[in-house]
Amino acid sequence: MLMAPLLVVLASCVTAPVAEPAASARLSGLYEEYFEETLKLSPLTATYLGDERYNDRLENPATLEYQLAAESLERRFLARARAIRPDDLKGSERISYDAFVNGRAQQLDGARFPEWLLPVDQMNSIASTIAVLGSGESAQPFRTVRDYDNFLKRLDGFVAWSKSADAAMRTGMRRGVVQPRALMLKTVPQLRAVGVLDPRASMFWQPVKSMPEDFSAADRARLEAAYAAALADKVLPAYRRLADFIETEYLPAARATIAWSALPDGAAWYNYRIAVSTTTRLTADEIHQIGLAEVARIRGEMEQVRQQVGFSGDLHEFFRSLQTDPRFVAASAASLLDDFRAMKKRIDGLLPAMFSDFPKADYEVREVEAFRARSAAGASYQPASADGKRPGTLYINTYNLAAQPIYGIETLSLHEAAPGHHFQISIQHELKDLPRFRRFGGNNAYAEGWALYCESIGKELGLFKDPYQWYGRLSDEMLRAMRLAVDTGMHAKGWSREQAMQFMADNSSMAASDIEAEVERYIAWPGQALAYKVGQLRMTAIRAHAEKMLGAKFDIKAFHSQLLRDGNLPLDVLEAKIERWIQDVNGQSVSR
Repeated sequence: MLMAPLLVVLASCVTAPVAEPAASARLSGLYEEYFEETLKLSPLTATYLGDERYNDRLENPATLEYQLAAESLERRFLARARAIRPDDLKGSERISYDAFVNGRAQQLDGARFPEWLLPVDQMNSIASTIAVLGSGESAQPFRTVRDYDNFLKRLDGFVAWSKSADAAMRTGMRRGVVQPRALMLKTVPQLRAVGVLDPRASMFWQPVKSMPEDFSAADRARLEAAYAAALADKVLPAYRRLADFIETEYLPAARATIAWSALPDGAAWYNYRIAVSTTTRLTADEIHQIGLAEVARIRGEMEQVRQQVGFSGDLHEFFRSLQTDPRFVAASAASLLDDFRAMKKRIDGLLPAMFSDFPKADYEVREVEAFRARSAAGASYQPASADGKRPGTLYINTYNLAAQPIYGIETLSLHEAAPGHHFQISIQHELKDLPRFRRFGGNNAYAEGWALYCESIGKELGLFKDPYQWYGRLSDEMLRAMRLAVDTGMHAKGWSREQAMQFMADNSSMAASDIEAEVERYIAWPGQALAYKVGQLRMTAIRAHAEKMLGAKFDIKAFHSQLLRDGNLPLDVLEAKIERWIQDVNGQSVSR
């Protein structure tokens, strides 16, 4: 799972209008202009990319004005791109054109759906993002006096957003576009955990306590007073007001249903989210059936592990034993983090056997912040800054150690860090020949499909020799397979929250708290969880095809380089790219 706002460009190849000699240069300038405008519109994106020009600003997507500005941006640049005839573009330049045009068109297709009326949930919002940034442990820098002043201004933007979020939710209440009650019950405690009464007890005070030693006494005194006043008078009360509003007014109006299809125009909205997430034309019914088939297959492999370790009970009893066996529970949060750091070193030593491309940026292991741990995923990755100066972060959730079994360390490390998200995103960011909308954009089917594919090559790398660690890999793959059935089940086939949770309990050894958090994540982010298995299945099929067509000429390092060196691509574009590579390796004529 990926953290941090990133530009999303979702595309597939199209038939485009007719080319001119200056098309390449004109498009290059257009892409750059578009990217600059998107950074101004979304300053948080710039911050997470390590671009500090807009660190004093904060977007306000909970307003109609912002939504109209975003739609206008997409419409203007789509029209300008379509006015440039691309027939002479080849290779990466044509991929960029198709990605840009289709990405803008897809964003406009989604403009009809009023997602801005749902600005807060238990998974993500400006409120949680600002809290993480304000802790001083994330992408917001706190190195200079100017950095501290920048964040004070950004906090003013948060206060404005909190008022807009209140207004947007009230509009949503009138229009019937509201969150499920189950999600908002989890959101209120999160907001209250941040909105404490004493500024010095808040997570925002940490940067004040750890001001750099080279700050003058005058700057220290001024900044401490300014932060104390801003937190006491504006920021922390804003969190409390938002929590009060949700608890007293929004919750009574929240819906008892969980399906996205229960919202106005919800069925079309969910279908749109499926298309965005998977970059395919698969229907909810098709994905549901793939999920059920994958669950059955993986259960068979889990049964083999049960027999291999000599467990005498049935598979369901094996699941329960794994939940309660103290051998698989870390002794402490610190020891779990240490285990992940040790695994990092081990995997780093194995990767040269299958990879020739390595990112310049490193990554580090950190604990998920306490205020969001209860609803956060078991592990997640925050990308490094584009210049590599700020390392990537593998966040490990230590809220419930029993829900984070140590037999999952190998597979989680492969997926979230190296060679999963950390490799793919960092290498993509370092592709300076690509236009920035491609360097810093992408779709979930590729990103999460790649990360899940990286789990699948663990045995080839030399991992999963312990049958329990192999079970951990199967357990994580089962999670992704269950998502196909559960997400579509809840949003398109009438499954209840309880039915979804029971399905996951019947087919996994996941802790009940973990199942609850996962199911509620799918309720909050419909379609997002479909990307993992759909992407991995396609990448695995692409590799199998390449191995068959190339035979002895197949080189796994070269194949992985081909997957990585053009960045994040829609699945059909990736498949076409690998087909051209196969023809090239075989010495065949290559046509577009």
